[in-house]
Amino acid sequence: MAAGPERPVAEAQPQDREQPPPENGFMPLEQTQAPRLLPHVDGSVLPSLGGFGKHQKQLVVLTWIPALFIGFSQFSDYFLLAQPKGTCVQPLVNGSNWTVGSSKLPVTATNGDIGKPVPYSGGMECECKEWKLELQTGLSQNVVTKWNLVCDSAWKVHIAKFSFLVGSIFGYLVMGVVADWFGRQPVLIVSVLFMLVFGLSVAFSFNVTMFSTLRFFEGFCLAGLTLSLYILRIELCLPGWRFSMTMVASFLMVGGQLVMPGVAALCRDWPDQDDWQVLQIMIICPFILMLPYVWIFPESLRWLLATQHYGCSKAMMLRIARKNQVDMTTEPSGILAELERELHKKPNRTCIIKMTSTRNLWKNLVVLCVNSLTGYGIHHCFARSMMDPEAPVSAMFNADYYTMAGIAVATCLALCPAVAFMGRRGGLLTFMIITALASLLQLGLLNLIGKYSLRHDTVLRDTLNRKFSVAFSIIGMFSSHAVSTLSIFFCAEITPTVIRGGGLGLVLASAGFGMLTAPIMELHNQKGYFLHHMIFAACTLLCIICLLLLPEPRNQPLPESLVDGESYTRQPLLTHRPGEQHLLLTKPGDRDLYSRVHDTPLRLTATGGATAAAATALAAVPTSFAYATGGEVISNSMVVNGVGGPPPPLTHTDRG
Repeated sequence: MAAGPERPVAEAQPQDREQPPPENGFMPLEQTQAPRLLPHVDGSVLPSLGGFGKHQKQLVVLTWIPALFIGFSQFSDYFLLAQPKGTCVQPLVNGSNWTVGSSKLPVTATNGDIGKPVPYSGGMECECKEWKLELQTGLSQNVVTKWNLVCDSAWKVHIAKFSFLVGSIFGYLVMGVVADWFGRQPVLIVSVLFMLVFGLSVAFSFNVTMFSTLRFFEGFCLAGLTLSLYILRIELCLPGWRFSMTMVASFLMVGGQLVMPGVAALCRDWPDQDDWQVLQIMIICPFILMLPYVWIFPESLRWLLATQHYGCSKAMMLRIARKNQVDMTTEPSGILAELERELHKKPNRTCIIKMTSTRNLWKNLVVLCVNSLTGYGIHHCFARSMMDPEAPVSAMFNADYYTMAGIAVATCLALCPAVAFMGRRGGLLTFMIITALASLLQLGLLNLIGKYSLRHDTVLRDTLNRKFSVAFSIIGMFSSHAVSTLSIFFCAEITPTVIRGGGLGLVLASAGFGMLTAPIMELHNQKGYFLHHMIFAACTLLCIICLLLLPEPRNQPLPESLVDGESYTRQPLLTHRPGEQHLLLTKPGDRDLYSRVHDTPLRLTATGGATAAAATALAAVPTSFAYATGGEVISNSMVVNGVGGPPPPLTHTDRG
C-alpha cells in the first residue's frame, strides 16, 4: 500500500502533553487581546462614573416633569370633543333632509314650551333646525358646540379624534428612526418646539378642518416628545432602577388624567374667549418650561458610545464624573485610556431595517407589537361593555373617564409588586392570561346565563348579565392596561441601544393602532362590535403562546449592539431542580469531551471576534492531510480522544 507523505519526527515531551496545541492552530481570543470595557455601559462605564449618581437622578427627575403635561394632552379629547346634551329648540317641518346621526346625543324637543316633547314620526331624532347644546364635562363650550357637530356632522368629531391618533402613530415611527440616527436630544428639543407651535395654533382654529389638521401635527410632536423622554429615562438608569423610575413617570401621567377635569373647570366662562380655546392654551403652555432643556439636558451617553461618537463621549464622561464627584484621573479600570485609543474611529449608526437580518431580535419585537396592539385594542372593548347605553351623556362621561383613571392608578400600583415577584415575562404572561379569561368569560358566560338559566325571569337575568358584564369589564380593563404598559417597557429593555428608538417606536405605534379602533367603531355606530371583541379575544390566546418565546431582562444590562440584542435568548420560566438532567448528553463524563471545543474560527466569525490574521491562517490550513501508521491512512477529520483537531505527534514506536 502506498504510504502517505512523511512527517518530521517529533519527540513526545512532557510540556506538549500538558499543553495541547490550540485548535486548528489558533490562539483563543481572550489570549490575544484584553476584553473591551466601553461596550459594557452597565457593567463598566457607569460604575466608574459613580453609578446611578446625583447627575443621573437629576436628569431622571427632569424627565418626570413633562409626564404630567403629556397626561393633559393625551386626554384632552375627552373635553375638547365631548358629546353634549342636545335640546331641539326649533324642529323642522315636512320634508326634512336630516338623518339620524350620533345615537349618543340625547334629544329633548321643544315647540314653544320648554321641556314639552314634540313627537317625531319615524323616530327621526335629528329632524331639527336649531339646537341648544349643553356640555356636562366642566366646559360651557367645546369644538362640538362651537361648530354644531351633531347629527349629519357628527362624523367630523370622530375624524378629529382619528387625526390625533394617526399623527401619534406616524410620530412614533418617524421620530424613533430619527432618534437612532441623530440622537435622543435633537428629537426632544425639536418635538418641544413644534409642540408649542402646533398646539397653540390649534386654539386659534377657525373651522373643524383646520382643527383636525393641526391636531394631526400636535399628535406627531407629542409622540416624539413621549418617545425621547422614555428612551432617555431608560438609558440613564442602572438595571436595578429602570422599572421603578419608569413607574414614577406612569403615575405622573395618570395624575395628569385625574387633574384634567379640574383644569377644565378653571377654563369655564372666560371673557372674550371660548372655553375650549382657553383649555387648549393651558394644556400647551406648560411645555414652555421645557425650553431650557436645550442647554441643561445632554445627549444619552449610551447612544454616544454605541454609535462610536467617542469624542463627545469623552466630554460627557468627564462632565458626569465631575457632577458625581468622581476623580477620573485615578480610576483603575482604564475606561479613559481605552476611550483615547478609540478616538480615531468614525461614528457608526444603525437603522431599524437591519433588525430583519437578526434571528431572535425581530421575533421578540413582533411579539411585543402584537401584545401592545391587543392590549390597547381590547381595552376599548371592555370600556364599551362597561358603559350603559341607556345612561345619559353626563353619567356615561363620568363613569368612563373616572373609571379609566381609577383603573390606571390600580394598574400602576399592582405592576410594581407583580413585576418584582414574577419578573417582566412572568408578569406580562400573568396579566395576559387574566385578560383572555375576562374576555372569554364575558363573551361566553353571559350568553349561557341567558340561554340555559333564568329564562322566565327576564328582569333578574338582565340584572345578572349587567353585573357580570361590568365586573368582567373592570377586570379586563385592569389587566389589559397592565399588558400595554409592560409591553412597552419590555421592548425598551430588550432592544439594543443602536435601534432602541425604532424598536420602541414600532411597539408604541402598534399601541396607537389599538387605540385607533375606538374612533373607528364609533364612526360606524358600534356596528360589528361583537366581532371586534372576538378578534381581540383570539389575539390574547395567540399572545399567551408567543410570550413564552421572550427572554427575561430583569437585572440584566441593556443590550448596546445588534449582537448583544441577539444574545438575549429565552430562559425557562421555572428554575430546575437539583440533579435534573437538561442536556442531551446522557453520561456525565461525556460533557468533558467537548470542553476544548471553543473559540473556533467559525464561532469567532459569528460573534465578530475573528481578525484578518485569523482568516488568513484559516485559509492556509490544508483541507485534508494524511499520514502513514502501520499501512493505514488517517484523515484529519477523525476525532482523536473525542476532540476534533490535528492528531498527536508520532513517536519512534509509532513509526516502527
